[in-house]
Amino acid sequence: MGSRRKQALVAALCLLPSALVLGCFHLGPLLRAVGVSLHTGAIGHDAWVGLANYRELLHDPAFWASLVVTMWFVLGTVPATLFVGYLVAELLNRDIRGRAFYRMLFFTPYVVSPVAASAVWKWMFEVSTVVNARLVAWGLPVPEQNWLLQPRGLFALLGEACGRELPAWAGGPSVALCCVMLVSIWTMLGFAVVVLLAGMSQVPADVIEAARLDGATGWQLRRRIIVPLLSPTLFFLLIVFVIKAFQAFNTIYVMTPGGLSGRTGTVTFYIYESAFMMGGKGAGYGSAVALVLFGIIVSLTLVQFRVLGKRVHYGGRA
Repeated sequence: MGSRRKQALVAALCLLPSALVLGCFHLGPLLRAVGVSLHTGAIGHDAWVGLANYRELLHDPAFWASLVVTMWFVLGTVPATLFVGYLVAELLNRDIRGRAFYRMLFFTPYVVSPVAASAVWKWMFEVSTVVNARLVAWGLPVPEQNWLLQPRGLFALLGEACGRELPAWAGGPSVALCCVMLVSIWTMLGFAVVVLLAGMSQVPADVIEAARLDGATGWQLRRRIIVPLLSPTLFFLLIVFVIKAFQAFNTIYVMTPGGLSGRTGTVTFYIYESAFMMGGKGAGYGSAVALVLFGIIVSLTLVQFRVLGKRVHYGGRA
């Protein structure tokens, strides 16, 4: 019993630094945000309003519009990043010449400053620069424009090109938001590739060889063997990317300041506008929106664990 108490004490002492950091920089600000959300006005000059901010939020069309933009951003970036990341990881997992260089090349965007990278991409999407020049070189009949200032929905524009007019609710994400999605995919792709490469290295070679001897084709091998054994890695990336997509801010702020009249303004951008911009509704309202976003992220994470966690196969090599 004395030995167990000693081990528990050592474990507690080892966990104490991390617990202090989490308490000071995570739990503390979260509790502070709860208190601020029950007030109105600037911090230090606020008045108690109780749940009034939350009631106002439920009837705020700007909040719901930002939530729709955020959902489009999540749906447009997370699946694409996972899919392209898997394809690239599978290619780089082969014995090809210059494999280390290509791995470094794909991972570099993830470690580059997001503000600097977004500024470069913003310049590329402007009129008479790289993107427009390349589209013209390919012979595509597109007008020269600043793509980051295009508020029209992507599906609406494609419908017009096909001679069909779609209703407003089916217009899809704005072209500007799609440009931001491409940059976000480019940024996160390296992280997905590195993590998937680590997962692929743990797939037993004898299992792959046995499946091939049994006549498994490339598609069958991926569907029945590789993807199930990679399911813990894919599930981890799914959780991380969904959380990151809901929290996206830097790229959107740098590339489309002002939220382009609500067509690129995610919930995080709306929090910034509400709490810190002139004409906003104050820190109390911004904190209320932030806590609602926190609740949405936690809820979606729990749903993913409940629905998809059962499909995760942990039968890899120990």
